[in-house]
Amino acid sequence: MNQGKFVFAQLTEFLPQRAFDRFVYKYNGNYKVRHFTCWNQLLCMMFGQLSGRESLSDLVLSINAHHNKIYHLGFGKSVSKANLAKANERRDWRVFADFAYYLIEQARGICITDNDFQIDLIGSVYAFDSTIIDLCLSVFWWAKFRKGKAAIKLHTLFDIKTITP
Repeated sequence: MNQGKFVFAQLTEFLPQRAFDRFVYKYNGNYKVRHFTCWNQLLCMMFGQLSGRESLSDLVLSINAHHNKIYHLGFGKSVSKANLAKANERRDWRVFADFAYYLIEQARGICITDNDFQIDLIGSVYAFDSTIIDLCLSVFWWAKFRKGKAAIKLHTLFDIKTITP
């Protein structure tokens, strides 16, 4: 967890918390919140996604297994399944959606590589890629693709101009 802690802390350093706080304020996301803020919720859910947690129970167990480190990771004083479930149920999802769109716009601004590339269309133009990733059927029994083969299909949209997924 120590190496994971440092990697997670390095990833979250890039998140503009002030921009996130503007969206929280816009949608009154921290209304009547004492300890478990929208920022804490965002970091918990990011940790769950990045560490491959399969449920809230799994996420909370993983976080609380290292109780002395959760404050330093930005999760707040304590994380419980009830608090996380309530936050996911009751808080306005638009806080997180608007923040995601804000980050996408930031990435587009940074990732434009070729100023000569011009498309005279209103809106974005995307390329769609669909790739099959072969898996071992005895290990990934849930991903049955053919009689003796396992696989998953990965779909990705790329913004043509900025080359961002």
